[in-house]
Amino acid sequence: MAKKSKKQQGGTPATVALTAAGVAFTVHAYEHDPAHPSYGEEAAEAMGVSPDRVFKTLVADVDGTLTVAVVPVAGSLDLKALAAAVGGKRAAMADPALAERTTGYVRGGISPLGQRKRLPTVLDSSASAHATICVSAGRRGLEVELSPEDLAKLTEAVVAPVGRA
Repeated sequence: MAKKSKKQQGGTPATVALTAAGVAFTVHAYEHDPAHPSYGEEAAEAMGVSPDRVFKTLVADVDGTLTVAVVPVAGSLDLKALAAAVGGKRAAMADPALAERTTGYVRGGISPLGQRKRLPTVLDSSASAHATICVSAGRRGLEVELSPEDLAKLTEAVVAPVGRA
C-alpha cells in the first residue's frame, strides 16, 4: 500500500492524520448511492471486498462518555460487551446529531481517525484476523484500507470482542 498525497486522497481529516503518522494506507473511492439501505454494505459491494473486512464506526454513550466502536459491517455492535471493554456498566447508541458534532463527520462517513475530539475507541477483535481492513475515510463513498494494528495504535483503541455476527 502506498501513501497518497493530500490532493490524491481528498484530504479528509482521517487521511491527513494517516499521512502525518506515516502509516501505509490505500484510499478507495466509490460512487455513494443515497438510496442504499446500508452504508457499510454499500462500501463492501462497491469495493468488491468481503463485508467481514469492512468495518463501520459507531458512536455509543457508555455511562455518559461518548465511545467509538469499530465493528464489521456484516454484524452488529454488542453494547454490553462495549461497556465491559471500557470498564463501564451501560451503553446505548449515541444521538446521531451529537455523534456528528463531536466527531466532525456525517453519519455514514464517520471515521475512527481524525475526529474533532478524540474519543475512547474499541476495535472488534475480529479485525486481527485480517492483514488489512477498511474503515471510513471521513465521508460517504470514501474508505481507507490499513492494517488493524495501525488503526488500533493511531486511535489508542482497546481491542475486544464487541461485534456480533
